[in-house]
Amino acid sequence: MRTKDFKTVVKKYKAVFFDAFGVLKNHKGIIPGIDNTFKYLDGKGIDYYVLTNDASRNPEALAGFYQRNSIDCITPEKIISSGMLAMEFLKSKIKTGTVAYLGTKASAHYVESAGLETISIKDLTPEQFEEIKCLVFLDDEGFDWNHDINKVINLIRRKNMTIVVANTDINYPVNRVDIAVAIGGIADMVEEIVHKHFIRFGKPDAQMFMFAYEQAKKKQPFLQRNEILMVGDTLFTDIIGGNKFGMDTALVLSGNTLPEMAEIRIKSSGIIPDHICESVVSGFSD
Repeated sequence: MRTKDFKTVVKKYKAVFFDAFGVLKNHKGIIPGIDNTFKYLDGKGIDYYVLTNDASRNPEALAGFYQRNSIDCITPEKIISSGMLAMEFLKSKIKTGTVAYLGTKASAHYVESAGLETISIKDLTPEQFEEIKCLVFLDDEGFDWNHDINKVINLIRRKNMTIVVANTDINYPVNRVDIAVAIGGIADMVEEIVHKHFIRFGKPDAQMFMFAYEQAKKKQPFLQRNEILMVGDTLFTDIIGGNKFGMDTALVLSGNTLPEMAEIRIKSSGIIPDHICESVVSGFSD
């Protein structure tokens, strides 16, 4: 399977949407050499944003990771997270009441920014079930997987309410070959058990790409979808989402899709990226 240098690919576009994990960073940290990629984009006047299904932290904290690693060009304004979309939904649909969440205290930022009271599932007692107006799946940490997931299931069985999944990722890589269950995978399991439909935010849903597109058009009012490149490491979120939205897509082999499995996965899924690159640093010299 032939790959292209990312530098050769990206120069044809006016804007780039990057996935985060597996594209700009991995389990070791920032992808080495990524600063050269951003210097090139800045020099060519190519705009860029980070589209992430990470709802565990607010945009300031997410951007802070890059800035601590000397990637100062990634500011909070460059971050577009699924948590932001969930927050907008909560603002418009949940006016009052307490929202229970599965995740860390930091992830509750998105709910609290909507002006709502929150309580962690780990702190929720059965006597408080009736007070809960909405349940939000935010992060795969911050709770006991056995006790608290069972509590979530019984809360949903006993209370009719809105249920939001703020991160649709079902897994994430923890090293070069292994993965771990993400909060989207937990939500899928619970949904199957309780036989109720949850509201989901994040790639591959079009709402994520529309939100990013609207942000990009603030700088380039005449920007067309086919002038944007979506770059991701996962066929079933980044690539199919970008394809459906009408953008060109580039699959990178630095994350979820292993080089030795890429061709098989593309053929078996029918999800075809416009470009395949080793990584977003390929073609850039130090």
